[in-house]
Parts: sequence; structure tokens; C-alpha cells
Amino acid sequence: MTDVVDSDELLRRIQRARACAQQEKRRWRAQGEGLGADEPEAREAAVRTLAYEAVLRVLDEILTPGKAG
Repeated sequence: MTDVVDSDELLRRIQRARACAQQEKRRWRAQGEGLGADEPEAREAAVRTLAYEAVLRVLDEILTPGKAG
């Protein structure tokens, strides 16, 4: 885990992480929409959706500083 990477590789890794987070957010949002509000799985889906939204905000700020907000 001590590999040295250049800035292009780091950017590609961040972009892949962002794409993965976006996909997971969509998956959890869709899963939550298919459940009733009183189901425990619905709460988990909502929490995970919010968590992936936070991850996306951080990665977006890294990729394009100052653009959001």
C-alpha cells in the first residue's frame, strides 16, 4: 500500500470512487422508495443514501473546488 501514484492516477481513482458512490446512492434511494416508511430497512436505506450524498459532496469539492454551494 506504499505505491507512489502521480496526480493523473490519483484523479482517476477519485473519479472512480465518485462514480461508485453515485451508483450506491442511486441503489439505496431506489431500495428505500420501494419500502414503507415504517419498515426498518427503509430507515437504513435513507441513512445510507444520506451517507453517500455526503461522500459525493466531499469528492465533488476535491474534484472541482469552490464549484458547489
